[in-house]
Formats: sequence, structure tokens, C-alpha cells
Amino acid sequence: MEQKTYNPNSKGIKFWAEEDRPREKMLQKGVRSLTNAELMAILLGSGSRNKTAVDLAKEILQDCNHDLNELGRYTALDLTRFNGIGNAKAVTIASAMELGRRRKLKNLDEKPQIKSSRDAYELLRPQLGDLTNEEFWVIYMNRNNRVIKHCMISSGGVAGTAVDSKLVFSPAIKSLCSSIILAHNHPSGNLTPSNADINLTKKLRRGGELFDIKVLDHLIIAQTGYYSFLDSGLI
Repeated sequence: MEQKTYNPNSKGIKFWAEEDRPREKMLQKGVRSLTNAELMAILLGSGSRNKTAVDLAKEILQDCNHDLNELGRYTALDLTRFNGIGNAKAVTIASAMELGRRRKLKNLDEKPQIKSSRDAYELLRPQLGDLTNEEFWVIYMNRNNRVIKHCMISSGGVAGTAVDSKLVFSPAIKSLCSSIILAHNHPSGNLTPSNADINLTKKLRRGGELFDIKVLDHLIIAQTGYYSFLDSGLI
């Protein structure tokens, strides 16, 4: 029997050489041998009328500039705009991205010690880095700057979110924490603090003094990085 070889003009992966098919390649060489497009093709299972699953995966990756963090921001509805992606395939991709996000959260130390703004950023980046709406979070720490808990205080729209100081300090008092770090995201990617951000920080610092709780820093987090009030001399 004549051996099948890879034909880039063929419409189906079944016409490819066995070692080039994503599933078979994974089984033979391991999951790390696959490209991002090949991994996504396995999730898709099939392509469209004129595209293989790999071609369809490449189209999606090209749309997000091959940035998996950006792809993680796509909703199931965003994915269905691609020809060949129905609800089932869109949900499969979105679910896989969410599992990856949760894996990153699981890998975090149970009680990490915050020694710098970078440590705080790495703790909160999985929650805030990919959001399309604004959220306000607080890290609560003991005297050794070990994290007691970190939680969302409020969630808003694209342009902002309201922050109630009582909701910020209530968990701090209950957990007997010594210091806190404030954080919120800017979905726009702009890391420059607004006047509202600066005034809120001053307000919460004054509130912390009443309870002998130090506000150590305020981070603005975006997909591309972060801004630290402490590092910038605003605290």
C-alpha cells in the first residue's frame, strides 16, 4: 500500500501522514511536542467545510496575535464569530482556558509572603489580568507580610467600580490582619492612576490608620503589566 504523505492542499487531517496528525503526534511524541494550533485543533475536533481543525485553530490564534492571555479573554460568544465554531466548540475552548487559569491559581503558595510589588502582582494577576470589566481586590496580611486571604471587594463595568471602605476593612478586622495591599485592574491597559484612584488610596490610608492597619501599596493591573503606588512614591 502506498504510504500517505502530508499534503498541505488536502482538506482533511485524515489525508495527512499519521505522525503529523495532532492526536497521533501527541500519543507518539508527548503533549509538549504539539504547537498551540495543534493543541487547539484537538479541542475543536473538526474544522469547517474548507478548513482543517488546525487551520481553524491558526485563524483564531492569529486573531488574538498568538497571545494565549488575550485568547483567555474571549467569551464563548466571541469565539462563535469564527466560521466553523458553534456553541459546543466555543464552550470547549473557553472551558480549557478557564482550567488553565485555575491551574495557575492552584500552583500559588497557600500562604505566600509578599516582599515586593511584584509578589503582589503575581498573586493577583491570574484574577485580574484578563478581565474585561474592572474589579477591586484587597490582599490581607499578617505582621510577617504573609497572605491571610485575598478577595474581591467590588466589581463594576469597563470604566470603573465603586469601593465601599467598610467592605475593605471589615475582613481586615475579622482576620486581625496587620496590613493590606489594594489592587484593581484597568481593562483598557492604561496603567496611569486616575485622580479617583489617587483620592481613593488616600481615603483608605486614612481609614487604615483608625484601625492600626497599614495600607502598604495600591496596584493597578493590566494584561501587559502593573503600576505600584509604593514604587512610584505615591505612598
